[in-house]
Amino acid sequence: MVRLSVCIEMVYDDEPFHERIHRAADAGVEAVEFWDWRGKDLDAIETAADETDVRIVGCTAGGVLTDPDAADEATATIRESIDTAADLGCSTLIATTGPDQEGLDRKTQHENIVDVLSRVAPAAEESGVTLALEPLNTAVDHPGYYLQTAGEGFEIIEAVDSESVALLYDVYHQQITEGNVIATITENIELIGHVHIADVPGRHEPGTGEVNYENVFDALDEAGYSGFVGCEFSPTGDPETAMATVIDYT
Repeated sequence: MVRLSVCIEMVYDDEPFHERIHRAADAGVEAVEFWDWRGKDLDAIETAADETDVRIVGCTAGGVLTDPDAADEATATIRESIDTAADLGCSTLIATTGPDQEGLDRKTQHENIVDVLSRVAPAAEESGVTLALEPLNTAVDHPGYYLQTAGEGFEIIEAVDSESVALLYDVYHQQITEGNVIATITENIELIGHVHIADVPGRHEPGTGEVNYENVFDALDEAGYSGFVGCEFSPTGDPETAMATVIDYT
């Protein structure tokens, strides 16, 4: 059965930020995730998670992985995030590659991503944190981003060869970039450590666009996926109604 988490950056807009965790708990989900942990009141977030018995299962790692000149800085940034995630009890760090570097060929950038992730993998393994590398679409949301396809992402994961480095498969981004969502998921399920969902077009809740999420959820279940599925969408209306719609799919 699919386990849901809520990206409280997108689904809710309460301030202070930690109040969003209470809304997620009221919606009936067991986990939350957010983006950059820097600049947030982590003590308040941790307290809210404890009060509601909600798990924190994701936040972003930071760092530019495509620039060889920034490799040491990216390594230090991700190691700091691993320590922070471990302190929070956060199981997954979302790693993005950064931009496609002008003047550098893709082979060089690809190899640098592998190098940085290989450097930080032992710390992730020791801390029990999974680094989830995320391809993003460049057609709509992230022009200039390096890693677009799941296929190249899987190549990087296999090259790093660590139990603590996996792919974040975002159905929304990959539907825009390349489609073939269910086959890609089921054929590579052992390399996927986290999943994000939103419908296409618009990045709203499932049921508002072209993706058949009933089939996607069934495929994840049948493939034996045991991680969380993060609701990373902008609700078309009331967030509670949107979350109820997603829960109905599960």
